[in-house]
Amino acid sequence: MFTVRVALAYSGGLDTSVILKLLQERLGAEVVTVTVNVGQPEDFNAIEAKAYKLGAIKHYTIDARREFVEGYVFKAIKANALYDNLYPLSTALARPLIAGKVVEVALKEGADAVAHGCTGKGNDQIRFDLAFKSLAPHLKIIAPVREWGLTRDWEVEYALKHGIPVKSKVYSIDENLWGRSIEAGVLEDPMVEPPEEVFEWTVQPSRAPDKPEYIEIGFEAGVPTSVNGEAMDPVELITYLNKLAGAHGVGRVDMIENRVIGLKSREVYEVPAAMTLITAHRDLERLVLTKRAYDFKEIVDMEWAKLVYQGLWFEPLREALDAFIDSVEPPVTGTVRVKLYKGGVYVVGRSSPYSLYDHELISYFKGSFDQRLSIGFIELYGLQAVKAYRKKAGLA
Repeated sequence: MFTVRVALAYSGGLDTSVILKLLQERLGAEVVTVTVNVGQPEDFNAIEAKAYKLGAIKHYTIDARREFVEGYVFKAIKANALYDNLYPLSTALARPLIAGKVVEVALKEGADAVAHGCTGKGNDQIRFDLAFKSLAPHLKIIAPVREWGLTRDWEVEYALKHGIPVKSKVYSIDENLWGRSIEAGVLEDPMVEPPEEVFEWTVQPSRAPDKPEYIEIGFEAGVPTSVNGEAMDPVELITYLNKLAGAHGVGRVDMIENRVIGLKSREVYEVPAAMTLITAHRDLERLVLTKRAYDFKEIVDMEWAKLVYQGLWFEPLREALDAFIDSVEPPVTGTVRVKLYKGGVYVVGRSSPYSLYDHELISYFKGSFDQRLSIGFIELYGLQAVKAYRKKAGLA
């Protein structure tokens, strides 16, 4: 008799724990569970023990934190990756990495299929499915929540019946090093202010310290490398800034999103390090890039964020945009001084060896700029616009 072997993206939560049992029960499958550490605060030994208790034939715990930062987060920083110019991509950024690790295990273990616990209403199903299809098109994709119409109430009842530990769960939460997303519960009413209980990384801005904190962030070729002059490991740097900026109430985002499949959803995020670093990085770009390069890169950045949010990490255009971004980032090197205060991130200073800021030219107290040159410039710069207006207005 043919036995199906499935590699399951396993978080240890209700959905994937129920799916682990259902894959065995309904398909007679051998299930290999894969948990990828991208910075979520979990007891990974407990997750492994739970997977084996529920019948997994093998379990993998993969520490991908450094790879996540260097291969995904750094790209997002260089692309100033904000969805709708509001939310630093976090959940979307980790999905292709997690899917890739599941595929690696599936190929190693000779699996026939890969599985995930995403619903048919969200974006994550697209991110996982397209990653699986891109990396291993021969593997069957199984999405039990979507395909078997699983609901949270049914899952809880099934879990209790089969001895699967169930935690009281009001909100749907996803965490990684770069951000924390919260949805469901009272947040499904877009008129309800998020209660303080949903936040863990950030303090309420009104209760943040009354004294602002100043920090200096060092960048090399668009990548953050130091805080206050101290070189830091990439994972350590982001972890440190999450705590520091979060303590000042920085990084709360409450927004209505347009999911790829057409539904609108209300999402709440905590992204203190991401908001701080992207704010600083974007300001440094203003200092060192020409106006044309900066203006065009804004368009590129917006398209990059859109592609990643929509699950198109493996789209060739994303790689092409990365190539452009990498080509303009080398001069994005220097130091940005930031003030953290009552939920806000304020750039108050910046310097770079590649700065295009010329004090001699811009100063009101210097005389090295020949102001008379502007007369001819203005005449030619607005020539066509002025002529067109006069024609339209019937002026001589």
